[in-house]
Amino acid sequence: MKNIYIVLIKAHTGLGKLAKTITKYDYTHIAVCFDNKLTEFITYSRRRHYLPLDAGFMYEYRDYYAFGKNNKVRVKVFRLPVNDDCYINVKEFIKKCKNDNMQMFNLFSMLTMSVIHGFRIYKSHNCMSFVARITELSGAVKMNKPYYRYSIKELDRLLNGYEYFEGNLKRISSKDYEKYMKKPLLSEYFHVSADTIFTLIKRMLFCNGIEE
Repeated sequence: MKNIYIVLIKAHTGLGKLAKTITKYDYTHIAVCFDNKLTEFITYSRRRHYLPLDAGFMYEYRDYYAFGKNNKVRVKVFRLPVNDDCYINVKEFIKKCKNDNMQMFNLFSMLTMSVIHGFRIYKSHNCMSFVARITELSGAVKMNKPYYRYSIKELDRLLNGYEYFEGNLKRISSKDYEKYMKKPLLSEYFHVSADTIFTLIKRMLFCNGIEE
């Protein structure tokens, strides 16, 4: 048996604080770790702090969460025991997401989660659907609806009984922090944002029902 760690994160970002206000729930981001050091997090998220729509498959680090003047980040961690076959399936899924250059962040599903309760867009995930799919592949819990319809709060409830840690993680510096925090030019911000929205809309209109 191996362990997979599901990590709920109380984000310090403006969007995270807005989501907390709307949902009345502390944790607004979610990721996966493969060791109990909790230093490398795998998820779907923004690639640069100040360019939120430049997003997709990501490896994140503690200083991506405890950025700027923040020296800690609050998390809730679940440890899922996974047999060897399920562990291989999880790793293969992550590898597929990592190596597929067409993968995008499913912005529209995330923004409408509280109303529509999740929907798929061709070759796209958000942090919730990505981690929920890993949870499904782990075989550790029974899921009663499609993985992409689980919110972070629902995953929290689903994983009841697998709690490992809840509290603050201290900031640790990472080598790509400066690159992650670099501010884009205004022209780049608008270009990337418009391209992301246009591509997602195009996939919704023309790729519905296509197998990934």
